[in-house]
Amino acid sequence: MISRREYGDLLIAPLTEAHWRDFERLFGPRGACAGCWCMYLRTTGKRFDANCAGGGAANREAFRAVVGSGAQPGLLAWRRGEPMGWVAVAPREDYGRVLRSPVHKPLDEAAPVYAITCFFIARGYRGQGVADALLDAAVAFARARGAAVVEAYPLDVRDERRPPADMWRGSLKQFERAGFSVAARRRPSRPIVRKMLQQGGTAGGGPSKPVRPTPR
Repeated sequence: MISRREYGDLLIAPLTEAHWRDFERLFGPRGACAGCWCMYLRTTGKRFDANCAGGGAANREAFRAVVGSGAQPGLLAWRRGEPMGWVAVAPREDYGRVLRSPVHKPLDEAAPVYAITCFFIARGYRGQGVADALLDAAVAFARARGAAVVEAYPLDVRDERRPPADMWRGSLKQFERAGFSVAARRRPSRPIVRKMLQQGGTAGGGPSKPVRPTPR
């Protein structure tokens, strides 16, 4: 459990069916960006593009099915009852596009590995440390579920400014602040970063407890 002292007035908890309406409120009619609904790394390019039609309704339903399965595919953040941030964190094998990617495919047979793949912060809450709080909570979430390694695929933009829509993977500086190290660079701006959590353990396990009680 992460205390209010550590994250100020943020409450952070896993996404479950009980929180689906808040997730929809956060992502809005565009599904965060162009109908994505956090399905980009979970499906094939052809299917994803087809599902983006009509505001991404098919992607939304596909992701709702993931949540409905009890998988808890990420964490939501609230401030005073308002959903305002999201981070996707799940076993690496849930992300088929990562496994197939020539840039991000697995480096080795290390297991269990969790992957932090996406951030979305509501407009008006960006630049306030929300993504950093979500990253810390995602690491704690992965550790509690038995991950030995947590990895991510941020952009290394150095000092270049990019629009928020480009930074959904997070930045290298953000992950380095959280204690991650570059494990590989198959493309200069697209490192794989890792943080070792523990030896042994099994991915998945039983349902995790909220990082903080949800604001109800």
